[in-house]
Amino acid sequence: MVLSAQLLERGAERYTPAGLPAIDCKLMHASTVTEDGSPRQVSLEIKALAIGALSRPLGALALGSSALFAGFLATTRNGRGMLFHITELTPDAVECPSEPIPEPTPSSVSTTQTASTPI
Repeated sequence: MVLSAQLLERGAERYTPAGLPAIDCKLMHASTVTEDGSPRQVSLEIKALAIGALSRPLGALALGSSALFAGFLATTRNGRGMLFHITELTPDAVECPSEPIPEPTPSSVSTTQTASTPI
């Protein structure tokens, strides 16, 4: 899943029980899409998480900055709500590409999650 969004909130860096750095944040997306031939305003706020090497670039991203976030959705630990797990981050992205992003290269900061079509 790929999401073009702004960084609304960012928590302090913490560490998982396995010793990996992690940062919790909140992302905001707003756009206009076409549904059944008519324009539709879409907006959402979602809680997100970056673990490991991605915590560094997320920690450096200024609040309010736009970026392209790739990742996957999972339920929260308590099973209430969703959490977007960030697996790739491209700072200063204005909008989602119209085509799927290419498979990540081994040199990019990523997990084994593959990118799919943008939202």
